[in-house]
Amino acid sequence: MARVAKPKTAGPRPSEEPHERLSRELLACRYKDLTPIQRSVIDLVVTEAPTASDPMLRADDRTFGQRLADQVAAVGGSWGFIIGFGVALVLWIGWNVVGHYWRVAFDPYPFIFLNLMLSMVAAIQAPVIMMSQNRAAIRDREAAEHDYVVNLRAELEIMHLHDKIDAMREGQMMAMLKKQNEAIRLLKVQVGKLAERK
Repeated sequence: MARVAKPKTAGPRPSEEPHERLSRELLACRYKDLTPIQRSVIDLVVTEAPTASDPMLRADDRTFGQRLADQVAAVGGSWGFIIGFGVALVLWIGWNVVGHYWRVAFDPYPFIFLNLMLSMVAAIQAPVIMMSQNRAAIRDREAAEHDYVVNLRAELEIMHLHDKIDAMREGQMMAMLKKQNEAIRLLKVQVGKLAERK
C-alpha cells in the first residue's frame, strides 16, 4: 500500500481522540469512514495490543461429515489413490478377460458393470471433494484476512514510528538552532566588548 499524502494541518486537535488522530495521520481519512478491518487495525495500534490470530483459524470445529470429506479429498487427490485405482482397474479387466475362458467372468467385455462402478465413484467423489475445497477456501479467506490485518498494522506502525522520529528530529533541530542562536548572540557580545577595548 502506497503511503497516502497527508494533508498539512496545524497539528492534532486538542479534543481529538487517538483513534481519530491516527486514522487522519496514517490513512488521511476519518475514523468513521474506515472499513471495519482498518478500524480494527487502528484500534490495535492505539491500544498497543498484540495481533492475535482468529481462534476460528486454530479450532477444529469440523463435523464428522466435514472430516470425512477432507479425508476423502486427501486420499482421492494422492498418487497412492491413482496407483491403487489403476491396479484395481487392471485386475478387474484382467480377471474378466482371462476368466471369460473359464466361465468365471462377472463383467465380460465391454465391462458395463465397471463403467457403472466408475460413474458411481465419480458421482460420489466429486461433490465430496468440492465440499472439502469449499471449506478450505473459507479457511484460506480467513487466513488471508488475518494476514492483511497483520501487514496493514505493521505498515501503519512503521508510518507512525517514522512520524515520531521526524517529530523528535525536528525538536532536536529546533533545540540546536536555539543553542546556535544563543552562541552567536554571545559571540556578538564578546566581539562588541573586544571592539570597545580597542
